[in-house]
Amino acid sequence: MSVKNLAAEVLQQAGTALHAREIAKRMMDSGLWNSRGRTPDATVGARIYSDIKERGTESIFVQVGPGTFALRTSLDHSGQVHVDPLTVDKLPESSSSNTSFSFTDCAQKVLEEFGGKEPMHYRKITEIALEKGWLVSRGKTPEVSMNASVITEIRRRQNRGDQPRFIQHGGGYVGLSRWMGRGLGFEIERHNRSVQKALRERLLAMAPGEFEELIQLLLVAMGFEMVDLTKFSGDGGIDVRGILVVGGVINIKMAVQVKKWKLKNNITAPVVQQVRGSLGAHEQGLIITTSNFSRGAIREASQSDKAPIALIDGERLVSLLMEHDIGVLRTTPQLFEIDEEFPPVTNNTAGP
Repeated sequence: MSVKNLAAEVLQQAGTALHAREIAKRMMDSGLWNSRGRTPDATVGARIYSDIKERGTESIFVQVGPGTFALRTSLDHSGQVHVDPLTVDKLPESSSSNTSFSFTDCAQKVLEEFGGKEPMHYRKITEIALEKGWLVSRGKTPEVSMNASVITEIRRRQNRGDQPRFIQHGGGYVGLSRWMGRGLGFEIERHNRSVQKALRERLLAMAPGEFEELIQLLLVAMGFEMVDLTKFSGDGGIDVRGILVVGGVINIKMAVQVKKWKLKNNITAPVVQQVRGSLGAHEQGLIITTSNFSRGAIREASQSDKAPIALIDGERLVSLLMEHDIGVLRTTPQLFEIDEEFPPVTNNTAGP
C-alpha cells in the first residue's frame, strides 16, 4: 500500500488531525510500512504536502497546522463520514464523528450556522469552531492562524480573478461574500469569468510550440526549477521536464505532457497510461490540457500502486495563468473603508 493511502488510513482510524511524526509512527507500528530513511516523518509529510499542492481541493488531505494534517472529509445528511472513492482505493468502514476541517472550511461552517448573515469576529469564529470540535489545532494562537488563513485565501482567489468566499468588514470581522448580493464583487467576478473564457479561447488558437513555451513559463512561476522543453514531437511523449521545489527543501522530479485539445475532446485513461510509461527513474507525471479529463483518466491517474500522475484541466490552467499574471493584465481599483479599530477622537480640543 502506498504511503499516501497508509497515511489516509491512519487519519481515518484516528478520526482527528495528526502531526506527520505521529502518522509515520502509527504507520510503522502497523507493520505495513518501514522507512529506511532517518526522518520517516519528513517522508510522510512531504508525500501528503505534495498531494495537497498538486491536487488542491481535490486532495483527500488538508493541512490544519505546521506539519499537521487531516482528511478532507464531509458529513452526509445522516451524519456519516464519507471520502471520495476515486481518490482512495479503500478506507476502513469505521469512522468517527470528530471530524476536523481546515481553518477556512471551519470559518465558512461557523458563519453559515451561527452568523445569521451577519459578520463575525475571527476570534469568535475560532472559539465556536474549537468548541464544536470542527477545528483541531495544537498551536497556542489558533485565532491568529484562523485570521491569516482567511486573509490568505481571499488574496489567492482575488489573484486568480475568482470571487472570494469571504469578505473582510474591518476590525477583524468576516462575512460570506454571497451575503452581499449582486454588488461590486459580483460584477468583478462576472467580468473576470468573461476574461477566463477569452483566455481559454486564445490558448486554443496558439501554435503547439508557443503553447508549450507558455506552459514552461507557468511552471517556473509555480515554483519549478530546471524546466526544459523536450524536442518538439507533437503529442507523442513528454513535452517538459523540471523539478518542483516545495518549501525550498523538497525536490520532486516531474515529467509534463501538454495537450492543447478542444473542449469536447476529453483526455482518456490511455493517455495517462502513456505518460506513466514515459516516466524516468523517480519521476512523477503531470498532464496539462486545455480540455478536460474523463472519469477513467481521473481513476487511472489516482491508482495508488502506480507512479502518481497529477492532472490540470483547462479551467484550472486558466486560473493558474491568471493567478501568476500570465496572459492577462491586472487592474486593481483602490477601495477604501473606515478601519473600525482606528481609535476615535474622545477629546476634541480643536478650535472652530
